[in-house]
Amino acid sequence: MSSILVVHGSPRGERSHSRRLTEAFITAWQAANPQSLPTRREVGRTVMPAVNEAFIAAAFYPEPQARPLTMQADLALSDSLVAELKAHDRLVISAPMHNFGVPSGVKAWIDQIVRIGLTFNHSLDNGVSQYEPLVLGKKALIVTSRGDFGFGPGGPLEAMNHADTWLRTVLGFIGINDVTVVAAEGEESTEHSFARSCAEAEQRLLALARTF
Repeated sequence: MSSILVVHGSPRGERSHSRRLTEAFITAWQAANPQSLPTRREVGRTVMPAVNEAFIAAAFYPEPQARPLTMQADLALSDSLVAELKAHDRLVISAPMHNFGVPSGVKAWIDQIVRIGLTFNHSLDNGVSQYEPLVLGKKALIVTSRGDFGFGPGGPLEAMNHADTWLRTVLGFIGINDVTVVAAEGEESTEHSFARSCAEAEQRLLALARTF
């Protein structure tokens, strides 16, 4: 039985296009997987703490099993977020493009889950860094909306897309390489063209829900 973690990154509620498209996908996915319930993690409309000095000191403590209680507390949220990610075999990230990147809540969530010893390992081979991903066997879907057209592969604005492209990179770093991106483009264009893009994205998501 598949399990799915949904990370909502938009700071908007019902006005969010990426959120609406993601929920349409989840509804269809539940219809195809009636025994499974999605887990939703809200990072767009709640405050996701940014990494600070105490977090870094605790995360890189030389003896993880002997961390002081204060350091354990500094990592408590991160530990729970990593456990939540590992407990699901499917991941959906709903993340509109903000200023060519991801919303701040999504960036903060990523910083909380990319953890040495938990989601990746690091070693040296003759002085050269070697990285080992530890989050294996999962699939991911990124649902995004963009203000203009052409940010996708081969598009005229592709080089300015540091949103889903960055997410692909960081997910691959921890071991999630099976990643699908579905985008609605043109929110700042004409209403008709954006509505058409949203409809096309939704149809693709509904079809994907049967096999994801």
